[in-house]
Amino acid sequence: MGASAEIDAANAADAGLQLCAAFAPGVSIVTADLTQTVLCNSSGVAQLVLAYHCAAAHDAQLQLAVPTRTCWRVLKLTGPDGLLPACPSLDAALSAGPWPTAVASRG
Repeated sequence: MGASAEIDAANAADAGLQLCAAFAPGVSIVTADLTQTVLCNSSGVAQLVLAYHCAAAHDAQLQLAVPTRTCWRVLKLTGPDGLLPACPSLDAALSAGPWPTAVASRG
């Protein structure tokens, strides 16, 4: 799922709905492509955490592709960096496969 350049109060709920909708039966991993995202505020972070719980409810994993320093910093400062597996690029995320259970279920 590709995200917009800014994930804030104006569009975070839609982004969260799109992520949760991606967890259809048989889907084991959803990668949120944040490679073009330059701003992800607390509204966006809240939706990522919601999508993480949606993934867990579907016996699946959510992983992030987060190359921008700004997004990494927001995730680190707000705490979900330990909850959400993240890779520095979309290619790395797509080739990573499932994360070990201990990493994917931290929280």
